[in-house]
Amino acid sequence: ACGIRGFNLTMPNKNKIVELLDELSPAARLIGAVNTVVNDDGHLTGYNTDGVGYMQAVKDAGYDITGKTITIMGAGGAATAICAQAALDGVEKIHIFARETSRFWDRTQKLAENINSTLPCKAVLHENKDTAALAQAISESALLLNATSVGMAPNTEGTIIEDTSLYHPDLIVSDVIYNPRRTALLLQAEARSIPCSDGLPMLVAQAVAAEERFFNRSIPAGENERILVQLRREMTNLILIGMPGSGKTTVGEALSRLTGREAVDLDQMIETTAGCSIPEIFQREGESGFRARERAAAEEAGKRTGVILLTGGGIIKTAENYAALHQNGRIYQLVRDLSLLPTEGRPLSQGADLAAMWRERAPLYARFRDVEIDNSGTVEDTAAAIWRDFCAHSGS
Repeated sequence: ACGIRGFNLTMPNKNKIVELLDELSPAARLIGAVNTVVNDDGHLTGYNTDGVGYMQAVKDAGYDITGKTITIMGAGGAATAICAQAALDGVEKIHIFARETSRFWDRTQKLAENINSTLPCKAVLHENKDTAALAQAISESALLLNATSVGMAPNTEGTIIEDTSLYHPDLIVSDVIYNPRRTALLLQAEARSIPCSDGLPMLVAQAVAAEERFFNRSIPAGENERILVQLRREMTNLILIGMPGSGKTTVGEALSRLTGREAVDLDQMIETTAGCSIPEIFQREGESGFRARERAAAEEAGKRTGVILLTGGGIIKTAENYAALHQNGRIYQLVRDLSLLPTEGRPLSQGADLAAMWRERAPLYARFRDVEIDNSGTVEDTAAAIWRDFCAHSGS
């Protein structure tokens, strides 16, 4: 068969290819769709590794949902693959929420019927608009999964859960989306100290599962983690915050030279969009006008991955900027003695009481930052310290 050992495929071929295969894995048979085909001397077997990858990612994160109830939002390919594998792996009950008008509704209803008739798991399909059913489902669930595209870049503001009071201490919140790393859903959960995870571990685990089937060999468990750490590091943004004059631009430039990453200056983005300098924006539009422009720049730049973001000293004054920066980034606050901070060309620093400004902003910086970095030494030393920390922690 073309001299190949196997291949992966995506929609709309996942369903269409089924009738051409000789054999289906249990999960693929339940779903009626495959994403991995293995050729064994002309005998074609179809698998669906999305569900395998997701369940492996849950296990790798240290969670056991066997014998428990879970809630899945969505009825697309990822949702049904995960639903089928969860049922096969011993989940006791699965609530699935989808739009009755969705083209996937009938297929998902059939999947639920197949699960209920062949496995000890109970699968229940609900209409998305049934808020009472959603509240009840989440209240009894150990895991809530978003398997829709809501919250995916570039439209990162959306979330499937509007009422955050539905979260409870025994819940795990999960998302199949991996860009941004922290969707609005995961940010909601994180704010309530609810354990949460994005879709990158699933993406890696399903790819490893496919390769194991292609080559009929087991891949060491540590390989998943190695690949995941590498991808996390490559995708995570380095973000610098700090008082005006704390050295964000010069340290950012040094980091760019050290890492080969692009340094993106939010103030430069604002000036380009406005067609004038920061002082001129303050003169024409006041601080409120500037903050609105800064908010827009943070939203745009925060959606990028693998870059260095250099921010203005007052970015922490707009609370919403935290989500924009945190969604894909690790945030470093640069600190240096107030007496060393230059003020020329900085509208809010000139003639200001920097000590009073610091007292106002210090708790805001603390809320935004992941790490505080002293910038009293050389620029190169500061950049090296940031990079050491980033390499040690960005993959986690």
